[in-house]
Amino acid sequence: MALCGISLGKPAEPKEETTSESVGRCRLSSRGGRGISLCYNRLASIRRAALGGCRLYLELHQKIRDRFVEVVRQVFGVDTRVPALGYPPSVEMGELSITSCFELAKQLRQPPRKIAEQLAARLLPIEGVERVSIAGAGYINLHLDRASLAVNLFRLRTGLERESGAGSRESQAGVKVLVEHTSINPNKAAHIGHLRNAVLGDTFVRLLRFRGHHVEVQNYIDNTGVQVADVVVGFVHVERKGVEEMRRLIVDPAVRFDYYCWDLYARVFQLYESDKEALALRGEALKAIEEGHGELAAIAGLVSTAIVRKHLETMWRVNVRYDLLVQESEILRLDFWKSAFALMKETGAVRYEESGKNRGCWVMSLEDAGERSAPPEPSAEREAPHPSAAVPSEVGGLGYAGPPDELEDEGEDVKIIVRSNGTVTYVGKDIAYHLWKFGLLGKDFGYKPLHTYPDGHQAWRTTVEGVANSESGLRTATLQSGSDPESRVPGPEPPPFGRASVAYAVIDTRQAYLQNVVRAALHALGYHEQASNLHHFAYEVVGLSPRCAEEMGLELRDEERQRTYIEVSGRKGLGVKADDLIEQLVNKAAQEVSSREMTEDPAERDAYARMIAVAALRYFLLKFTRRSIIAFDFKEALAFEGETGPYLQYSVVRASNIFRKFQEAHPDWSVSAPGHISNQISSQVSPDELRAFFSGEDGRSWWEMTWLAAQLEPSADQAIEGQEPAVLAKYAFRLAQAFNNFYHHHRILSEPDAARQRFLLHLVYTVSETLRRALDLLGIEVPERM
Repeated sequence: MALCGISLGKPAEPKEETTSESVGRCRLSSRGGRGISLCYNRLASIRRAALGGCRLYLELHQKIRDRFVEVVRQVFGVDTRVPALGYPPSVEMGELSITSCFELAKQLRQPPRKIAEQLAARLLPIEGVERVSIAGAGYINLHLDRASLAVNLFRLRTGLERESGAGSRESQAGVKVLVEHTSINPNKAAHIGHLRNAVLGDTFVRLLRFRGHHVEVQNYIDNTGVQVADVVVGFVHVERKGVEEMRRLIVDPAVRFDYYCWDLYARVFQLYESDKEALALRGEALKAIEEGHGELAAIAGLVSTAIVRKHLETMWRVNVRYDLLVQESEILRLDFWKSAFALMKETGAVRYEESGKNRGCWVMSLEDAGERSAPPEPSAEREAPHPSAAVPSEVGGLGYAGPPDELEDEGEDVKIIVRSNGTVTYVGKDIAYHLWKFGLLGKDFGYKPLHTYPDGHQAWRTTVEGVANSESGLRTATLQSGSDPESRVPGPEPPPFGRASVAYAVIDTRQAYLQNVVRAALHALGYHEQASNLHHFAYEVVGLSPRCAEEMGLELRDEERQRTYIEVSGRKGLGVKADDLIEQLVNKAAQEVSSREMTEDPAERDAYARMIAVAALRYFLLKFTRRSIIAFDFKEALAFEGETGPYLQYSVVRASNIFRKFQEAHPDWSVSAPGHISNQISSQVSPDELRAFFSGEDGRSWWEMTWLAAQLEPSADQAIEGQEPAVLAKYAFRLAQAFNNFYHHHRILSEPDAARQRFLLHLVYTVSETLRRALDLLGIEVPERM
């Protein structure tokens, strides 16, 4: 299901309108602090302006298309398809081009260029297009009215026309997009691989919302799975702890509980390796947790709840938040799985095996469900590693979230859904979850508030006994659990969760098999549309450069120092905890802040350091295509020059400094009053002046930067269509490069020509606001000084 009305691609490339198949692959706060809240608040404040930007392009393109179809009918008396719009190699050749004359040549039996000449003579007038020209064998190039576009772009970027275009995408209002990301097993501290998942998912959500989509963010908590069972085995059989001891441990201020579990998890695998019979303890714990009774289940609940809260704190540090945390335990205890299982048996999607190696299991035939012939997701092939890439080789390495036994039948004709001992596989519960996602199960969860973010946003969690949404029209959790309808648990009304039209699951590429199984199950149940609208947003893993590994305290052998990457393993306890990495980044950024004398205020210094650290981290994780295997490196990520987050921040700060210094020299100009400076610039630069400057000596470079600033919305659309946030990251870097090149060639504050100075301020403001918005979408805040 296409989510964007149009995808425009890059302005300088001679290619047709971009689709999801043609996306290029280029390499592209404090904890709960005020700055992070502002980052999200800005998204709310710019969304309507983004709709206006969308309208600017959609209307122009639609006018061109409609006029072309009309002229073809007038000149040749035939109907033609809506033309594809592309981009000439240079803006001097035009901003847009029509390539349809080559297709018409077959129908009309005339040379494409002759057709183009006849149509070009009749194509104008088109509002927003100044002239047309013919290029090559039959391209019709359109030269836009640059002054008009620059004025409209400036007003859209500065909010002077924020209302224009509002509702232009309201046709999407009834379409909910559900994005599930992060989904860390609640058994230990988060690691760097989880950060890549969360940052990719969060940025994709920001892009969707920026383009007017109704998005719900979910975080799936596998609190009944194998990984939690392993930690329970550790507490009960290795450390001999009971429920009360666990309660005291969790609240002990001297213990970082998620770190404690990290170490214990590695010790449990040492137990399994030394005593193979101990693996039976995992099965015992898993069954008790699924049934939800007894001490093992109680300890599992305490562990998973405590770990989830730590994960929320960790992800908020990098500007990531959620709407709903779906707990797997409720899928079992509210009989979601039982209902899904009954449906699968009723439709013949699963069968009981009475003999063979799967005897006693319920299995799904993947051939019958069409799994083997299922089309691959966009960009499904694996990219070559970055030169310093990490390639964790064992299942369970960074980024993998599924239990190890789930991949044992990969490549088989069937997939086990229910094991012979009666326990449900991970993918079986995932099938039930996805039926609920699309509103196909006829049931709903109960809900309780879990966490309130500093900006007031509420994260909810599913419960057995909780408040059900009154608009769902589904059987509620409270009623299902046997309570009287009048005794529903009091509390705030939750939003109507689930019932999505489109769903994305941001999950490590090594779980592609399991995602295909879920999609195959939907097909087998007859839900073909929903299966087509379920997308695996796959990504590769993250490792460490040898230099980074040593900076994080890992001891390396001489031969390991020569490697391009360092393998990591959560089971062996060899890895980097997310909070340790963030803290190290903050410390290094603080050194940069101090050395550059950005501020003498300790509080400001800390805030700036955290902003820079998060920018460095997020941009590093986003600038590579998601199919790239990458290795994190502190020095590369924190550089103030080159393709880094701090470089982008510095570009915006540099632009802000121009206006700050200009205000000091012109006290009548107010930068602090919202919209005031943009009103002053807008009123003092006329379209005729813009037209004159764009056609002057430096006009080409000025226009190229303006045209690049106009590509924010198309770049966002391209990133969405290709499910590739790196497109936006690369765009932001190109725009920052263009601005810094412009900055080094012009002395705006000392410009003697008043008209030229006003024009340059107009240009700087347009570009800086565009770049600031791009950074908002990347989840990057901008310090006041750098």
